[in-house]
Amino acid sequence: MKYDFTPKGVCSRGIHVELDGDVIRSVKFDGGCNGNTQGVAALAVGMTVDEYVKRCKGIKCGFKNTSCPDQLALALEEALAEQKKA
Repeated sequence: MKYDFTPKGVCSRGIHVELDGDVIRSVKFDGGCNGNTQGVAALAVGMTVDEYVKRCKGIKCGFKNTSCPDQLALALEEALAEQKKA
């Protein structure tokens, strides 16, 4: 299942995820700190949504209340919920 998410409070403008059941198959960020978002995406692939959320939800970037890893956790939670509805 492919899911597109618009992050809030971070530099990236879009997050695109693909799930196979509850396993993360791909992640792509639009914008943001290129090296960091590529690293976060590469590390997330192969993890379950629950494992990623457990590790990364709540991470903050500087003085912001969120971060790209945190926004990806939110995107993955939404994608999994959407998938369960279908």
